[in-house]
Amino acid sequence: MEKSKVTEKYQITIPKKVREKIGLKPGEIIIVEAKGRNEIRLKRFEGVKEPLKILIGKRRFDKHIEVEELEERMEK
Repeated sequence: MEKSKVTEKYQITIPKKVREKIGLKPGEIIIVEAKGRNEIRLKRFEGVKEPLKILIGKRRFDKHIEVEELEERMEK
């Protein structure tokens, strides 16, 4: 089990062995959760790498729609 010290600004450093084991990279989002008085859980936030592909889909849409027509359809 690795140890880390809390700084005056309540920051901690995730030990190198732990970072390497899970492949943690700078800039990743971590979820911090209190699990009772003496336990804190850190979990990697699983973000979506390409959100537009999920929202729009992976298939290509070959039909061209003019902006005006799209606006009219949205108003209806």
